[in-house]
Amino acid sequence: WGLGPERFKESNPGLIYTRISGYGQDGPYADKPGYASVCEGIGGLRYVNGFPGERPVRPNLSLGDTVAGLHAALGIALALLERHSSKQGQVVDVALFESVFNLLEAVIPEFDGAGEIRQPAGSTVTGIVPTNTYRCADGKYVIIGGNGDSIFKRLMVTAERPDLAEDPRLAKNPGRVENEAEIDGAIEAWCATLPSPDVLAKLEANRVPCGPIYSAADMMADPHFQARGLFQQVEINGAPLKIPAILPRLGGTPGGTRWPGGDAGCDTESVARGELGLSEEEFQRLKAEGVFGA
Repeated sequence: WGLGPERFKESNPGLIYTRISGYGQDGPYADKPGYASVCEGIGGLRYVNGFPGERPVRPNLSLGDTVAGLHAALGIALALLERHSSKQGQVVDVALFESVFNLLEAVIPEFDGAGEIRQPAGSTVTGIVPTNTYRCADGKYVIIGGNGDSIFKRLMVTAERPDLAEDPRLAKNPGRVENEAEIDGAIEAWCATLPSPDVLAKLEANRVPCGPIYSAADMMADPHFQARGLFQQVEINGAPLKIPAILPRLGGTPGGTRWPGGDAGCDTESVARGELGLSEEEFQRLKAEGVFGA
């Protein structure tokens, strides 16, 4: 399109230019088309997501796109800080597959140092016990994270298994990992006797991290979400619409949504001519080439 970083380098050497692509701007895969779906696969996320022996699972979200956007914002912030001293801009090269790869925690050193390839673990996390999803008497699921040593004791007392709370085999995480099935079976059996609100209330009373699994309806009805201001209201064609708030929260300069945006392309000409500073000839050429859409 003639709008790459070299186009602006001479006229604006302090420009920070961010590129987001599937595979980055160099390397043997640079020219491959890359959507979040395929980049989540090659970036390693899909391999560890799902249940052992079953088809790899995709979360019902485009995580690759969102995580890449966050990496782009972080890269821009770092480049802005660097520009304070150098007075120079730079290119922030964000790849979807690299952004996903950056989420993999200890997967690479586990393989390189111990030859272990982390596998899908369903609703658990490899090497941490107990942390799982449990079905309650009302058919709803709760998440319980009881993997701290003292938390584990409180969890098992709450679950009416003081014998496991004091079992020396389970005092530390390595022992709990070896006996994961026994621990999860005890917690599962206890949860099955109570509706989910009772399970959560008992666990919270004993300071055990736990929580429900929320849908969009659950979130919008929750008083904590409301108190934290997580929903903003805009107007689309005269009708009110709730949208997520701008996060993260900044105490001094919080973000907000001033307007929900216009029709696609409504600002193309003003941005191209004004902010990008394209000449009339450049604008007409790119418009004729279809760069700005129909």
